Amino acid sequence: MERIDKILSNMGFGSRKEIKQFIKDDLVYVNEKLVKKPNEKYDPYKDEIIINGEKVYYRKYIYLMMNKPQNTVSATFDNLHETVIDLLPFDYKAFEPFPVGRLDKDTVGLLLITNDGELNHKLLSPKSEISKVYYAYLEKEVDEKAIKKFEKGIVLDDGYKCLPGKLEIVSEDKKEARVTIMEGKFHQVKRMFHAVDNEVTFLEREKFGPLPLDPNLEEGEFRELTEKEVNLLKDA
Repeated sequence: MERIDKILSNMGFGSRKEIKQFIKDDLVYVNEKLVKKPNEKYDPYKDEIIINGEKVYYRKYIYLMMNKPQNTVSATFDNLHETVIDLLPFDYKAFEPFPVGRLDKDTVGLLLITNDGELNHKLLSPKSEISKVYYAYLEKEVDEKAIKKFEKGIVLDDGYKCLPGKLEIVSEDKKEARVTIMEGKFHQVKRMFHAVDNEVTFLEREKFGPLPLDPNLEEGEFRELTEKEVNLLKDA
């Protein structure tokens, strides 16, 4: 059971203050009865809720895929920079979503956003061994030594040894590579290449677990995941 003002604000019908005004204006009905107080509690899955003539179809969680643009921060709030949540319309912000893990400010590509804390924990837990695939453009050529070091597990500058990763050369000049890792340490891909005397000049996440980045999404665009995609993540 939830307060009616919370239910409706979570669904993007307005702020708590605005919902209270709707109730005062006799615009909210539950099971065909007029709602008198904003703190009245109902079951949004069982009770029929009508606001301003519109039936409410309640959902608890949202699941989004974003093609994260450069110069945005993977956070819910930041005093200095635009965040990925800032890119969402109010209807989605009302669910208080958060990014699943982080992409660096200048990294682009697939970022999952949800308010499902249980799924977030599962996807980020090392025990789940969820793979992430990145495309990287590099300052120098990738050599066989680097590929073998990635396979054995790169040791980062702070002494941490990464789990074995996969490094593939994807261009003739050997400056473009695809990297598959099972972790998500701070600046991990960039630090892995730095450890083999190379530097990343462009980085894009192409895949998270079973989900590839939707090629129809331009940088900064997002869409809801399909039910099938959500289930793939939950089963990963």
